[in-house]
Amino acid sequence: MPPEGSGRTPPKRRSSGRLKAAPVIEVKRLHRRDLNRAWEFLKKSFRDVNLETVEYQRPRSKKRFFETYEEEGVEQLLFIAGGEIVAYAECAYEVVGNDSWINPRYFEKRDMRPLFVEELAVHPDWHGRGVGGFVLEQIHHLAKVRGLTHLVLEVAENNDRAVQWYRRRGFRKLDAAIFMAHAVDAEPELLPPRPLTEAPGRGAADEVVVEAVSDANGANGERPSAPARGRRRAPKTRPPKSPRSDGTT
Repeated sequence: MPPEGSGRTPPKRRSSGRLKAAPVIEVKRLHRRDLNRAWEFLKKSFRDVNLETVEYQRPRSKKRFFETYEEEGVEQLLFIAGGEIVAYAECAYEVVGNDSWINPRYFEKRDMRPLFVEELAVHPDWHGRGVGGFVLEQIHHLAKVRGLTHLVLEVAENNDRAVQWYRRRGFRKLDAAIFMAHAVDAEPELLPPRPLTEAPGRGAADEVVVEAVSDANGANGERPSAPARGRRRAPKTRPPKSPRSDGTT
């Protein structure tokens, strides 16, 4: 600050005029050293979506995700910006895995040679910044150079944001498969909780004991005598006969 009364004003700081450079996105194929990092990214990206859908919107287990890396005919792509994973894409040139519901004959009958998009995930913090568009462009490029005619993917019907995003980019519904459920009035296997009677107090317990003792001692409260042991009875004696009148006895 200049001294007071000097009439000078502090010089203004000049702006450098440089704007912060926008991050650059690049794509690379998944490497074995990236597996754990990519799995954590997928869990975060699909965390909210999986709470609202019947089917998993990502590989159902880490084990299955690692097995996919070893399969032939599968492309696993990482999209990096600012040193972090911002998107992931996985696509296959044919139906792979034992848990797929896709019917290859559907496409053969219609002369379609599809590239199956198994996963397409964008980090929630990078939505609306052109990441998804670049990912889709890369996948489209893979199909084009391979001579494939369609991109085929599955999206949850109640994931409105994703459905609208794909529709704006030319995707159309192929099938009308919808998960349906009907409620059943079933009885539970286990009975519901039931309140028990209160435990008897001290006085009531004593009465029970007294009644038991009374029953054992008899009605008058006296202890019954022990049964007499077996004794030999004394023979009965008869009075002597009176003498007869003829003098005989």
